[in-house]
Amino acid sequence: MGRTSDAREKILTAAQSLIELRGYSALGTAEICKVAGVPKGSFYYFFESKEALALAVLDEHWATQRREWTRILSGEAEPLQRLRQLFEETEAGQRAGQQSCGTVSGCMFGNLTLEMSNQTEAIRERLQQIFDAQVDMVEEVIIGARERGEVAVSDTREGARSVVAQLEGQVLFAKLYNDTGRLKPLWTNCLAILGARMPEEVSAAN
Repeated sequence: MGRTSDAREKILTAAQSLIELRGYSALGTAEICKVAGVPKGSFYYFFESKEALALAVLDEHWATQRREWTRILSGEAEPLQRLRQLFEETEAGQRAGQQSCGTVSGCMFGNLTLEMSNQTEAIRERLQQIFDAQVDMVEEVIIGARERGEVAVSDTREGARSVVAQLEGQVLFAKLYNDTGRLKPLWTNCLAILGARMPEEVSAAN
């Protein structure tokens, strides 16, 4: 059982790496198995199709990202500072990826939304669920900030969607221009979107 469990993990790891680098459509199961170092028959033992593998990769990636978002957005810092930390760690993660492989990889969810949302309903539905979950998490923080009188946004749901959308958009620009500097405006854009009162320490820093 240890061998089969290890093979599944190798396939998932290889697929995630290849999807991040090249996208989904260009990949074949033979290449994925070759990179994973497992027999091609192992692929169909664990996954009934390439689409099923992509869904598993999305779930694994989101499980990891959700833990990170929960750590940041459920922390002890003030609400707006938690959002700022999320942006800072997103920028740091993209910068580390660029240093590792030479290019900004962007967001897997955003990349697959652009590539696959009109091609397979199952993947589109899963991506919708993931983005909705992100919006849920951000909205909780915005509600906390509004209760403290720190933001003027009236519709917290739309505010959260706008924050997630501008995060995805800036990451997309960073990928397009291969420049993590495109992520610098995230914090000031967020404050503008939410009609936020800039904290004194932020004012001093700027």
